[in-house]
Amino acid sequence: MNFKNKNLQTFYVLLFGQSISLLGTGMTRFAVMIWAYEQTQSATALAMLGFFNCVTYIAASPFAGVLVDRWSRKRIMFFADLSAGLTTVFLLFTNLTGSLHLWHLYLTIGLAGIFEAFQEPAFNSTVSLVVPKDDYTRANGSLGLGRSMARMFAPVFAGLFQQTVGLNVVLGIDLFTMALALYGLFIIHIPTVQSEVKPSENFWGELRFGLDYIFKNAGLRNLTLSFFLVNLFATLTYFAILSPMILTRSGGDETALGIVRLAMGVGGILGGVWIIAWKNPQKKARMYLIATGLSFLICDVSMAMSDTVVGWSVAGFLAEVTIPLIVSPYFALWQELVPNQIQGRVFSTREMIQIGSQPIGYLLGGLLADNLFEPAMLNYVWVQHSFGLLVGTGPGAGMSSMFLFTAFFGGLLGFGGLLSKSIRQLDR
Repeated sequence: MNFKNKNLQTFYVLLFGQSISLLGTGMTRFAVMIWAYEQTQSATALAMLGFFNCVTYIAASPFAGVLVDRWSRKRIMFFADLSAGLTTVFLLFTNLTGSLHLWHLYLTIGLAGIFEAFQEPAFNSTVSLVVPKDDYTRANGSLGLGRSMARMFAPVFAGLFQQTVGLNVVLGIDLFTMALALYGLFIIHIPTVQSEVKPSENFWGELRFGLDYIFKNAGLRNLTLSFFLVNLFATLTYFAILSPMILTRSGGDETALGIVRLAMGVGGILGGVWIIAWKNPQKKARMYLIATGLSFLICDVSMAMSDTVVGWSVAGFLAEVTIPLIVSPYFALWQELVPNQIQGRVFSTREMIQIGSQPIGYLLGGLLADNLFEPAMLNYVWVQHSFGLLVGTGPGAGMSSMFLFTAFFGGLLGFGGLLSKSIRQLDR
């Protein structure tokens, strides 16, 4: 990336801080997930962790957007990270005193969602302050690469440390990574933006600003709704039922699940490297839509038809390779099209809408698997004959068949989006 050395240093400090903090956070969330499962033996208890995080994030996003445009983005990121660290301190204290309960996890994961609602729009709008427009896609690819590495290594490190030295050490590592991220924010300079929001203006009116801005622009509106559905279909399968599907079809083999997760992590890293090496794509909207269509059609069908560790690993690897090709041009479009002084409000509203489908996906994924697809594949011969040739039969086949539906609707979403003139015109 060929921008000024000072801005280059700022971006890489932000990138390192974000990535190392995500690693610590991922370790803690994996460790407490294992702790919760050991205490309850309940898949629903684990799903509710993701549910509470999404709900509080959505609720806080509109308020966060207004404040990001009013206040220093550096300070917002600093205090959001610090506040998230304090929730880890709370977990560490309760575990040390032997009083840790499941509701403590729900409370802290919910609070973390609030702090993330402030941190993410502040961070994303800061990227467009220090990175030239021609490098937005590559910068987002670098951020995606850091996230993929954190997702790949966090479960490995968390599992290793939790088994050998316990949960408290994992929480301590999380605090250490938070301290590194805070130090990075402390030493860098982030350019200020002349806010067009006056403190005397109506706060509630500013809450509506992002919504009005997006929905009055047909291209941005349809782009946001498209990503809302991408998140919904991905959550229904990859987030909600992938792990139980693999565990069910492999006879509870946790090693098999670990291998698949590792392959997915490697795919995410290679996809990030690919998008970084790619020169600035000119047709970002088309790239986003085509990558979305191909990802759902190829990867979800492959996942549905697989019943071995190798098959699941290949499908998961390909799915993660395509994610940077979807999200990097998507976020780069927003950074190019929305003026920086209003990005806080607009980006927060965008996040609120597109993340809004994830709680729905978490709840529907489990309910559809347990109450519709699994019973249908086990009890109705005509359903077995209809889908059995593709996904096989037996326990787990119902969850596999869900991937066929997301493949169809996700592929239709991606390639059908190319017919939208308003989205295509965003490339101009």
